[in-house]
Amino acid sequence: MIIRHPEKVNKPINPIKKKPSWIRSKLTNSQEFFLTKTILNQYNLKTVCQEANCPNITECWSKRHATFLIMGDTCTRACAFCDVITGKPKPLDHLEPLKIANAVKKLNLRHAVITSVDRDDLDDGGANHFNEVITETRKNNQNTTIEVLTPDFLRKGDSYKKVVEAKPDVFNHNIETVPGLYRKVRPGSRYLSSLELLKNAKKIDKNIFTKSGLMLGLGENKDEILQVMDDLKSADVDFLTIGQYLQPSVKHHPLDRYYSPDEFEELEIIAKSKGFLLVSSSPLTRSSYHADEDFAKLKKNRINQTNAQSIS
Repeated sequence: MIIRHPEKVNKPINPIKKKPSWIRSKLTNSQEFFLTKTILNQYNLKTVCQEANCPNITECWSKRHATFLIMGDTCTRACAFCDVITGKPKPLDHLEPLKIANAVKKLNLRHAVITSVDRDDLDDGGANHFNEVITETRKNNQNTTIEVLTPDFLRKGDSYKKVVEAKPDVFNHNIETVPGLYRKVRPGSRYLSSLELLKNAKKIDKNIFTKSGLMLGLGENKDEILQVMDDLKSADVDFLTIGQYLQPSVKHHPLDRYYSPDEFEELEIIAKSKGFLLVSSSPLTRSSYHADEDFAKLKKNRINQTNAQSIS
């Protein structure tokens, strides 16, 4: 006879903590939101906004900002923090570069952000596909700056060079968390390999801005956060994003705690003092959140600096 304990039936593995008052999505322009959705559906494109359940989707889509997810919606890895599905991906869509280029044009994007799932099943990890998407997008949108958020291309040799050769304006690869949590949070990745990727991208092309992102609330401490900042600076990373980890479900890595807006502000001040050109740090910050505004701000500052130098 099987004895069941009622208190253990359907008990969540990692209960989700209630969100504090500062974790709230912003109101939207519904007309623009549905226009963005219509254009994406027209070209049958995936976005990380949808697949990863981003909390900023309503705000960003109401401004026609969407982060394109290329190479399908199925990842070959199973990171403990991520809500993208894991499994065997479908073959690449070789019309996708043209679809992305057309969608960027229809959305009238001044800054396009392109990311992907991990494709460990491909010999080059999808680097050549990234190259084709960047090239096609730039050909049809010459005034649009392009930012890519790439996988780590672990064990794919120097295939990442194909991405750099396409000359995106920003080469982003997220470090995600502190090294001590990698085994639990990013078991398929390696901290030092991610740092090396960012460092090598900058070595190949000094004109490309490099960028990385960090999630908080996975169980790290402040000293570990500051060490990651130092490691990223040692790898010549230009931009840094810091945001709050939001546990997608009871099956994902447990949320350790919520950081307050004041704590995020303090970390932004520290990061800027370490020399990062751009820092975005807030509970709702994500890799592509306000990426267009941030990059436009940087370009304006660079122009002002150049003008000031020429006058002097």
